[in-house]
Amino acid sequence: MPKSPRTAPPPSAKVAGTAAFSKFMHLLQLVADTPAAMTVAELSKLSGYPRPTVYRSVAAMVAERLLVEHPETGRLALGPRLVQLASRSWGRSEMRLAAVEDLKHLRDSTGETVHLAVPNGQHMVYIEKLESLSAVQMNSRIGTNVSMYSTAVGKAYLSFLDPAAQQAALDLLPQPFERHTPNTVRDVAALRRQLKQIRERGWSVDDEENEAGIYCFGAPIIGRNGVPVAAISVSTLRFRQKPDPEAAYVAPLLQACKSIMRRIAETPADWDAL
Repeated sequence: MPKSPRTAPPPSAKVAGTAAFSKFMHLLQLVADTPAAMTVAELSKLSGYPRPTVYRSVAAMVAERLLVEHPETGRLALGPRLVQLASRSWGRSEMRLAAVEDLKHLRDSTGETVHLAVPNGQHMVYIEKLESLSAVQMNSRIGTNVSMYSTAVGKAYLSFLDPAAQQAALDLLPQPFERHTPNTVRDVAALRRQLKQIRERGWSVDDEENEAGIYCFGAPIIGRNGVPVAAISVSTLRFRQKPDPEAAYVAPLLQACKSIMRRIAETPADWDAL
């Protein structure tokens, strides 16, 4: 049984209708703060709430993807919707500010277009784009939603989620996958194989899977709690790709991600919403 974290009990509801919300927030905080994943029964004991109350609250939060429940052990973890909500508020302002200098350096060192993206439901959304200085440029723009399964940023993000959160994210994807090009991955089983390889290797590729002629390399930005919060890609045209892509694109990409993660880790705790 996990030891009780130092979490304050929910405040007394002074406004009508806030009692249930306070219970939800207290349970979420317990799941977030307790080192070992808990079952509903353990959460009930730790929170002091009756087990039926906790069951109803957990069921509602699982349905809304605020929590995920392991299908075999029944243990609870924070769900992907929390990551998405945090990424929207934190990612689109402070994330961009934290990353912009490294993105410029990455664009200049590779000579290629660079994107910064955060999760947005079943998509990734570009929150920054630095164009290649070459004459040929990409059609993407800031604010564009792109699919997770066919892009380097999406696959980099998915591959570093924990198993429960990854499954919840995969469950959101359209079935069957829309084929953007003949190279687009066909189904979840094939995507899982790619994600396993990406996790082991540390970076992803989009081999003309989202747009014909465009080859991308991607890597995740990991928050302080070990959860991916964003991803970066370097995009090049297939015909002008350099002969040693790992040295030309992947190495500077991974260095940029490390630098951004180091900057995130050095920021005040209340700045990092995750």
